[in-house]
Amino acid sequence: MMASRDEAQHVVECDLCQQPVSFFCRRCGVNLCDPCALIHLRVKSKNGHDIVDYTSKDDDDTCHCDSHPQNDCSAYCKTCDAPICMLCVSIKHKSHEMSELSDKIEELLKVTARENDRLQSSKHELQRTLDHTTKLLSSIPSVYQLRKDEVTERGEEWIKLIEKTVKKLHQELDGMQKEHEVVLQKQKTELVEMIRRVDDMNAKTAKLHTAKNVKELQSFVSVFQNQKIMSEVSQYSFPNFYEYKIDEYLENKLKEKALSGRRILEVPTVTSVIDTGFPASEKLKNRLYDMAVTKDNKVWMGGESTELKLFDLQGNLHHTVSITARGMFVCIYNKQVVYTGINDVKMISDTDTVVTMFTTGDWIPRGVTSAASGDLLVCLRKDDQSKVVRYSSTGTVLQEIQYDSQCQPLYNDVTYVTENVNGDIIVTDLEKNAVIAVDRLGILLYSYSGKDSDFKAVSVATDSVGHVIITDYKGNKIHILDRDGQFLRYINPEGKINRPRGVCILGHGEMMVGECFTGIAKRIKYLED
Repeated sequence: MMASRDEAQHVVECDLCQQPVSFFCRRCGVNLCDPCALIHLRVKSKNGHDIVDYTSKDDDDTCHCDSHPQNDCSAYCKTCDAPICMLCVSIKHKSHEMSELSDKIEELLKVTARENDRLQSSKHELQRTLDHTTKLLSSIPSVYQLRKDEVTERGEEWIKLIEKTVKKLHQELDGMQKEHEVVLQKQKTELVEMIRRVDDMNAKTAKLHTAKNVKELQSFVSVFQNQKIMSEVSQYSFPNFYEYKIDEYLENKLKEKALSGRRILEVPTVTSVIDTGFPASEKLKNRLYDMAVTKDNKVWMGGESTELKLFDLQGNLHHTVSITARGMFVCIYNKQVVYTGINDVKMISDTDTVVTMFTTGDWIPRGVTSAASGDLLVCLRKDDQSKVVRYSSTGTVLQEIQYDSQCQPLYNDVTYVTENVNGDIIVTDLEKNAVIAVDRLGILLYSYSGKDSDFKAVSVATDSVGHVIITDYKGNKIHILDRDGQFLRYINPEGKINRPRGVCILGHGEMMVGECFTGIAKRIKYLED
C-alpha cells in the first residue's frame, strides 16, 4: 500500500542512505537506519558513539543544520566555523577542513567551564566587598552622630559665636550623609546584581553542559567573555572634625603653632644621654629597641637581652627586671610596664613578677601602646597579614583594624603603634616604609612616606599637642608632622642622631630617642618653653 504524500513528508530518513530511520547517534548527531547503525558502530571515533532508539531521542539535544533544517548537524566545518549536516559535507563544504562535531562540543564545553570558573572565583571577592559595603552602610548613622556630637561639644565651648557654625556644619554633615548613603547604596545594589548574574551564569552553564547544544554553547561563550567584574569600588571616606582654637580657625591655621602655641626649636639640643649597656646582637649589631616613660619621669628601656632597665633622666640605673623575651616593644599601662612576648602580652607586677595579660593565638604581637580609653592597642602579624587590635585588660578583642574602605589591606608589616591626642591610631609599616594613620573607627586618614629616598620609618610617638614624631633609622634624623600628617620639619640636634629607633615623649617639650647601634638614649629639647 502506497503512503500518502503527507505521510511521506513525515518519514525521517537515514542521513547516510535515505532509508527510514531507526536509530540516532547522539555523539555524532546523525540519523541512522538499521544497516547503517551497524556500520556506524564499526567506524572508529575518538570519543566513541552513543546509539539510541530514534523515538527516545531528545529533540532539545538536536542541532539542526542552517542550510538544511530537516537534517541534524553531524560534523563541524573548521573553515566556516559552523556545525553542518552530512549533505553539506558532500556539497558546499567538500574542500573545507572538517572535524567531528563531538570534538567541537568538547572544546566549547571546556571554554564555558573555564569561563564559568573565572566568574565563580570572583564571587568571593565580590561577596567580601558587599559585606564590607553593608557594614559601612550600617555604621553611617553612628559615625555621623559621633561627628555631630564632636561639633556640638565644641560649639558649647565657643558659646554663641559658634552656634551658627554648628548649625551650618550639621546641615553640611546631613548633606554629606545623604550623599554617602546614596553612593554606598548604589554600590551595594550593583554588587548584589553582579553576584546574581554570576549565579545565573553558573546555572546556565550547568544547563548547557547537560544539553550540549553547540549553537547555544557558541553564543554563550561570547556572553561569558563580555561579563565584566567590578574592578573598582567607590573611594569614599567619612568626614573628620578637626579642632582649632577660634583665632586659628579664623586665621586658617599656622601649622607650627599647634594648640599650645609652642614652636619647634630651630636647633634642638641634647640635654643628657643615657648609656643603656645592652649587648649587641650577633647578626645585625642592634642594641636598643624601645622605651616608655613613667609618670614620675623615669624611662623603661628594652634591648638585645631578656631584661628591662629603668633609668632616671640623668642616666642613673634604678631597676632591672628579667623578662621572657627581648625588650623590643614596651609601653606603660596602668602605671606598670608592659611588653609583648612571642605570642602574648605580659606585664611586670610591683613584685617584679612577669604576668601574662592575654595571648594572641597564632598572631605574633609587636608594638603595643596604652589608649586613652583604658585599652591596649597591639600590632599583630601572621604570614603576610597585619592588623591593629584593641584589647581590654583581660584580652577581650574590642576592635580589629585591618582593611580600608575598599576592603584592601591597610598594612603590610605593622611594627610600632601610638595613639594621638585626638584618638587617631598611628603605626609604622616596615614593608610599606610608611607611617599610616586611621581614626578611632579605623578609617584611613593619611600615609606618610618621608621626603627623600633615605627615609626608613621605625618607631612613632605623639606629644600633648598632637605632633607626630617619627624615627628615621636610615636617614639618621627625626621627622615631625602635624596631627593631619603634614610634614613640619626635621629634628636634627647638635651632635646628630645615629640610627634612631625607639622614641618616647617626656613632657616640657622634650623627647627621648634611642640609638639602635650604640645603645645610647638621647634626651632632646625640641619645643620652646
